Amino acid sequence: MKITPTLSTYLIKSYFYNLVVLMLALLAIIYLFDTVELIRRASKHNDVPIILVLQMGLLKLPEVGQTLFPFAVLFSGMYTFWQLTRRYELIVIRASGFSVWQFLLPVLSVAVLIGVLEVTVINPVGAALVGKYEELERVHLRRQTNQIVVFKEGLWLHQEILIEQDNNPLIEDPSETIHKQEDKPLISGYVILHAPKVQQPGWTLHNVTVFYFTDEHRFLQRIDSKTATLQGKNWIFKDVVINKHSTPTEYDTEYVLPTNLTINDIEESFSSPETMSFWKLPAYIKTLERTGFDATRLKVYYQHLLSQPLMFAAMILLAATVSMRPPRARGTLPLIMAGVFMGFIIFFMSNFLQTLGTTQQIPPILAAWAPALISFLLGLSVVMTTEDG
Repeated sequence: MKITPTLSTYLIKSYFYNLVVLMLALLAIIYLFDTVELIRRASKHNDVPIILVLQMGLLKLPEVGQTLFPFAVLFSGMYTFWQLTRRYELIVIRASGFSVWQFLLPVLSVAVLIGVLEVTVINPVGAALVGKYEELERVHLRRQTNQIVVFKEGLWLHQEILIEQDNNPLIEDPSETIHKQEDKPLISGYVILHAPKVQQPGWTLHNVTVFYFTDEHRFLQRIDSKTATLQGKNWIFKDVVINKHSTPTEYDTEYVLPTNLTINDIEESFSSPETMSFWKLPAYIKTLERTGFDATRLKVYYQHLLSQPLMFAAMILLAATVSMRPPRARGTLPLIMAGVFMGFIIFFMSNFLQTLGTTQQIPPILAAWAPALISFLLGLSVVMTTEDG
């Protein structure tokens, strides 16, 4: 017997309504806690308005929402099947000759469709919002002025400095040495560093170019160097040529540019895949690898996004295994608790395998797809074993 469109529509509406309500409730709770934490951090600075804090909390929600999505799919599926069973609707449906696969198909279709939309639409929009949040956090809460980006042309870095009148850089943080050398007038400015290639490990930049500017964007000088390494709080340049006043000057000795960056700071600026759109990830991964950076974490994240529709389908199967018992059957509550426990186990297993993939102990595809595939096969086998038809 074919399942009717009316019944399919009813099952889809019931599940989708429960999913939306549960997702909004979870996001509201997360927003409350995140906002309280942001207010605590903003209280250390007197110039951060409360409206900005509330805005930052909203911008961060998509990142949290994508983490909560599998839980929402699982718990809303459990609640939907429990409702249908409690009202004896599933019993009537099965007594009418429909198999478990027939009335699971509409809900499974919704879950898979939501997984596709989450990857192709929600993720790109969320990545843009999370990127804006991280920019506001960097400027207003962490008070960082350094900017690091990677394009096809290589690594670009922007940092503020103090410059002596003879254009020699002193230090990145003006508050530490603004009065140390009163006999040498200082002007504030910034440098833009470019390197087409980064050698890992060791963090050696090749064919480096550094441009010096004042705060008024007046060009001061250009430095070309064959190599540069980050040692402590300094960039160390070798084989340097300084172009100042149209007169190139060669330096055989080391040239030092103070900085407050560390290797971890730079690496972390490229390890936030949540700020990258699903559609832009493949090109960005190629750009990082061409430049010399390790893009393993982005590869794992990209494969994880591709596996989301399968993971959502697995959540529906697991929900069906623990919530479609007849009302007279005993042990319903333990089964539901087992389903909740199973959801958390899958979450931690997913995080664990992704960590192994990020550290290159297992292939990225295996790290990303294994949790979804295991969950799907587990749910499929339990439904086939315990349900007839």
